[in-house]
Amino acid sequence: MKKSKVLIIGGGFAGCASAHLLGLKGDFDVTLVELSPVLGAGVRTYFMGGHPYTFGPRHFLTKKQWIFDYLNKYVPLRRCNEHQFVTYVEKDANFYSYPIHEDDIPKMPDANEIYSQLSSSNFESIENSKNLEEYWVNSVGVNLYNKFINDYSKKMWNVSDNKKIDDFGWSPKGATLKKGPRAAWDIAISAYPIALDGYNSYFDIATSKAKVLLNTKIEKFDIEKKVIIFDGNEEHYDIIINTISPDILFDFCFGQLPYMGRDLIKLVLPVEFALPKDVYFSYYAGEENFTRVVEYKKLSGYKSDSTLIGIEFPSNNGRHYPMPFLSEYERAEKYFKLMPENVYSIGRAGSYRYQVDIDDCIEQAFEVIDKIIK
Repeated sequence: MKKSKVLIIGGGFAGCASAHLLGLKGDFDVTLVELSPVLGAGVRTYFMGGHPYTFGPRHFLTKKQWIFDYLNKYVPLRRCNEHQFVTYVEKDANFYSYPIHEDDIPKMPDANEIYSQLSSSNFESIENSKNLEEYWVNSVGVNLYNKFINDYSKKMWNVSDNKKIDDFGWSPKGATLKKGPRAAWDIAISAYPIALDGYNSYFDIATSKAKVLLNTKIEKFDIEKKVIIFDGNEEHYDIIINTISPDILFDFCFGQLPYMGRDLIKLVLPVEFALPKDVYFSYYAGEENFTRVVEYKKLSGYKSDSTLIGIEFPSNNGRHYPMPFLSEYERAEKYFKLMPENVYSIGRAGSYRYQVDIDDCIEQAFEVIDKIIK
């Protein structure tokens, strides 16, 4: 019996996980097409002076043990649930925990005002919020919103007013003050690969049974007929799994979906550690152009007398983060409706959802392959 021909568009986590699961089934002829010269997209590990780094922090977070077990089987993971985030608030000239933690309020010069605002918040007002500003003001009050959220969100999404952001459920930080243990995401599994090259070996394992075409640009899509042209050749497929922005597949017929990009500046410093013990990220919530500083050796466990930090700047460089606007979700949905049977779109770009992370990419791949083999 002839094997079904499957095309996977994009070699990030969603694409590689899909290739891996299809390879485990053994009944498919899989081709993966990737525009760049390497697999892994933003999760690929590179090195600078021996220091491993990725394009932004790529620790693995999940609330589902089975997803952790799947990845851990192929890329042994080190738990790092002790990790903490801090945010610098220039107005207070102080660093505080992030997510916003109730233990920090007594340290704030306007603590009495903050407590008064918190006492007036209620669940109904939070639920009925219409935009990001309302959501946070209703949750924690004006003062904490201005300290932690207002300027940060504006530069994160390049908007002049947070009222323009009408999808706010994507925020993993929640609507209420953090209580209890100060480690971030203490209700989830937080982990990072033990190997210094991070997840890189997984991408090779996952695609070992697929035909991988790197540095390959798809010249034309006919998604309705599942016909793709690249390298001057026309190829027909039985199944397509897409992980790139869906507007590209249809030549932007409903207009281009907007994204935020990122620039990354890397610095090696002549100190063993730059951030305090257990602090992996330092956010900057003011008007400075960058959003956060990451100390990579806290994630990777790399041993050195020096340390590598990455400074992230929101930019128009790349289509990395789908914009959290309901109107753009509606536009993306128009593209999804054009996709015929046996064409799937997954991953952060493929789903056009900012909140899709590594664990979600793996779970989506499992869901799609389950549909394919039924």
